[in-house]
Amino acid sequence: MTAECEKVAARCAKENVDHLGFLLQLCELELLDRERRAAARRLKAARFPVPKALDGFDFAAAPSVNKPLILELMRCDYIERRENILLIGGSGSGKTHLATALATEACGRGKRVRFYRVTELATLLMEAREERQLARLRSQLAKLDLLVMDELGYVPASKVGAELLFDVISTAYERSSVIVTTNLPFEEWKEVLGSERLTGATLDRLTHRCTIVETGKESYRLREARRRRRGAAPEPPTSPVDDGPIEG
Repeated sequence: MTAECEKVAARCAKENVDHLGFLLQLCELELLDRERRAAARRLKAARFPVPKALDGFDFAAAPSVNKPLILELMRCDYIERRENILLIGGSGSGKTHLATALATEACGRGKRVRFYRVTELATLLMEAREERQLARLRSQLAKLDLLVMDELGYVPASKVGAELLFDVISTAYERSSVIVTTNLPFEEWKEVLGSERLTGATLDRLTHRCTIVETGKESYRLREARRRRRGAAPEPPTSPVDDGPIEG
């Protein structure tokens, strides 16, 4: 307010705005600045590995993705309803990009968000357990509006790690929202979580109130790399003209 005071006062004097109008304009600027700084803090706290926005996602190159559904999810109503999102598809098919874009939008709408790779979260939970800080970490996770768990299925979890991950999902159930990205169909989750009992209980909680988005099996990154490689490849040499049989 101090920084904008003289500028607003001069404009109000020129436009013949009264004192209440001047105070209103000054307070509006203060509120806008507070919202901007709060959004920046939430983005920093979310710890996205790479910033991603939805306008950077090529839906034409990912025909398996339901664009109207994604646009609907960007409204963040699922967080108000405490529902989950599962992004399922092959490596490089855009799961993490979409998860980050959805979570970034949630930050902009005032939601408390945290992004973890599943292996990172499992490691943090086990370390906190060994250091008797698990209750503190669980309390921090429970305060989130949205938890993003990226890349479930790339590395199998240990028995303890799988149980701790289940505990996080179970705590979030109907209290907050979770976004999970995975390259595995449901019938293969046992390879990561280790037991049918734990897998069944985890899926039960995740899918009860859930939107499933399939991104397809083909890798967008691999397809783009091939396209660039084709574009950079030199033209094949022209075949010599066939002048007919050689007489001899």
